[in-house]
Amino acid sequence: MRHLCASVFVAVFWATLLPVMATAAEPEVRFETRVLDPHVGNICYAVTAADVDGDKLPDVVAVTENRVVWFQNPTWKLRVIIENQTERDNVCIAPQDIDGDGKIDFALGAGWTKIGTLQWLTRGASLDDKWHVHYINTEAALHRVRWGDILGTGKPQLVISPLNKSTAPQGVRLLAFEIPGQPKTDAWKATALDEQLNAMHNHWMGDFTGDGKTDALVACMEGVFLFERKADGTFLKTQLSQGEPGKPTAQVTGAGEIKVGKLGTKRIIATVEPMHGHSVVVYTEPAAGEKFWTRNVLDKTLKRGHAVGLADFDQDGRDEVVIGHSDLGTGDPKGPGVFLYTSGDADGKTWKKSIIDNGGIATEDLVIEDFNGDGRPDIAAGGRATHNVKLYLSPGTK
Repeated sequence: MRHLCASVFVAVFWATLLPVMATAAEPEVRFETRVLDPHVGNICYAVTAADVDGDKLPDVVAVTENRVVWFQNPTWKLRVIIENQTERDNVCIAPQDIDGDGKIDFALGAGWTKIGTLQWLTRGASLDDKWHVHYINTEAALHRVRWGDILGTGKPQLVISPLNKSTAPQGVRLLAFEIPGQPKTDAWKATALDEQLNAMHNHWMGDFTGDGKTDALVACMEGVFLFERKADGTFLKTQLSQGEPGKPTAQVTGAGEIKVGKLGTKRIIATVEPMHGHSVVVYTEPAAGEKFWTRNVLDKTLKRGHAVGLADFDQDGRDEVVIGHSDLGTGDPKGPGVFLYTSGDADGKTWKKSIIDNGGIATEDLVIEDFNGDGRPDIAAGGRATHNVKLYLSPGTK
């Protein structure tokens, strides 16, 4: 399978239970790097893609401790959405046309180390005006927000995952908020999908089971769990993996980041384990009779892994895994930065690691989207200690 790398690095051969990390050869997919902002804030907590100005081009949106900004495609001019209008620190964002006017709005989580505020943003009179902030609710340790019709109403709900136990004594409240008829003034009804798990660092929304319904996958201290809506409106919770093994403890066991992709027709799940962890893991579908998905460890040299994505960059029908970590790692290359893992077989047993950015960004978050309109996926990433926002464009293959 074709892959990318700027230089050759030493092959790493794990124990027999782990997939082989082969030596990288001359790259076939090459990324063009652009610095959108060298210092967007003290921390770039989150990045996403959205067509903010309605020109059919995806823009890059970045969240910092006190601002939300966007970079206008294709000039990448920075514009401020909000600044010092929410409880510090802003931490997560999700685009959606909330009020039905045909224009993108945003749900935003803030104050995550304290009260945890959930709000949504509507635009000002012009692209240069500050946006307006509208209150939704509060949830302690609010950490991630994503849209999906998990309740089956025909309209997307805002699904949130707090980092730690909130008002539920048993664990984290995984909540779905419904958009009301008048979202600026009416209360947003919340439905609890679960209240049992702990240290829930991230979640994914989509049709995982292939039945046409929206599901949720969560990465938490206890591992990876699937939530499916049943016919009676209740939710079936299924554990797919235990994640990093050991006695359950935050940042020691379980999983922290999660995304879903494919190897041909087969589903795969990519994670960083444990929370803020060192391992890149790909799960393949379980064999008949097996309870958990098959765990394949690709790399154990990260330090504070904090971003994951999947996309078919070389267009061979199999997704590559993109990983970002924010601290100096223990292997070669050490990072921090953005790295690509390419499968060497159709079963996801062997993988090759390639460099996208080694040392140029202390990755806190990344998003994959076709930003330059060439039909191929690109990457936008935001940095923690490096404070920057970067764009990695994939112009194609040889």
